[in-house]
Amino acid sequence: MSTDLCPVYAPFFGVMGCTAAIVFASFGAAYGTAKAGVGISAMGVLRPDLIVKNTIPVVMAGIIAIYGLVVSVLISGNLKQILSLYSGFIQLGAGLSVGLAGLAAGFAIGIVGDAGVRGTAQQPRLFVAMILILIFAEVLGLYGLIVALLLNTRATDNVTC
Repeated sequence: MSTDLCPVYAPFFGVMGCTAAIVFASFGAAYGTAKAGVGISAMGVLRPDLIVKNTIPVVMAGIIAIYGLVVSVLISGNLKQILSLYSGFIQLGAGLSVGLAGLAAGFAIGIVGDAGVRGTAQQPRLFVAMILILIFAEVLGLYGLIVALLLNTRATDNVTC
């Protein structure tokens, strides 16, 4: 039965939050992986001994997609046919927060990873600085994950249909 607080279209917002979490986080991870991978390939021509050491940006970019997957699974676990509008909007916000933060983090990791591995091939002392910058880029996605988890815990607070 549809009411003002629980309209029939309310689950749509939860589904869109679930979708946004995995899609945007995966876009960020894919961009970061591709951009850093291009840098590793270019660097590997001159310094093949550094290829394995410099795969760290690719691994860090892949972790961003895991953040989106976790939130997407958590949101999908709370989806119901009859859902309050409040819960749907909270789930949408959770998905967008982790998804867009993951997209931004993936872009940052890709750009830093590309330039960092190329620079490390020429000056090995840049490696530690590259890792520190990558950590700060990765934490942007982690902030989105934390906000999404906090939002998702509120999705079922005092909601009646």
